[in-house]
Amino acid sequence: MIRKRPITLTVNGSTYARDIEPRRLLTDFLREDLGLTGTHVGCEHGVCGACTVLLDGNSARACLCLAVQADGRDVTTVEGMGEIGALSLLQEKFRKHHALQCGFCTPGMLATAHEILNDAAPLTDAEIREALSGNLCRCTGYEHIVRAVSEALSERLGGAATGSAPNAG
Repeated sequence: MIRKRPITLTVNGSTYARDIEPRRLLTDFLREDLGLTGTHVGCEHGVCGACTVLLDGNSARACLCLAVQADGRDVTTVEGMGEIGALSLLQEKFRKHHALQCGFCTPGMLATAHEILNDAAPLTDAEIREALSGNLCRCTGYEHIVRAVSEALSERLGGAATGSAPNAG
């Protein structure tokens, strides 16, 4: 029998104390123990990005992180990135620009995009693509996602120029 270890962490602003097996993945803890199913399980190898959450404000693959590694830390899942009945800035831009289709990658994309907005530095479309490159989407072709993040970032920066140069001609 594996001995359980006590952990305490903050998830989406609420503090949880649990005794868990040291080998329990953060994805399993979030989904099964806390019922936060917005964190998706895709490849389970850290490649697809569907499980991306914010760990102390930085994007992290929850499928590669043990729950004990989150002990004493702050975790934000997609459920904590907005309010019920009101879309966050990113969610509104994703809706406006049709930046999702099947929705499987969306929680991870939003977590990564949330980190981009928190860094609040002007980025070109190419830089946004690079920042999102660890999140795989099989439906959208990324164009609408990049447009949504670019517009949200521009708004966050108070209208500072982001995106690519307009087409000549």
